[in-house]
Amino acid sequence: MVKITVKDTNVTVISVNDNDYINLTDIAKYKSDDPTAVIGNWLRNRNTIEYLGIWEGLYNSDFNPPRIRGV
Repeated sequence: MVKITVKDTNVTVISVNDNDYINLTDIAKYKSDDPTAVIGNWLRNRNTIEYLGIWEGLYNSDFNPPRIRGV
């Protein structure tokens, strides 16, 4: 585990099996005193949901996307 500084904010980076992962909560703390609200809003964003659906479709062969009503 290592910490990097981005715009005067410490961000934790963890390496697992040669893959680096950044701590989203650390980044969200830069935006607000309530990082859970920032992450919650991001997760509800349509672009984020579409991205996650595409990612799951590419990397999870068992992914069963929800059907959109009225389509």
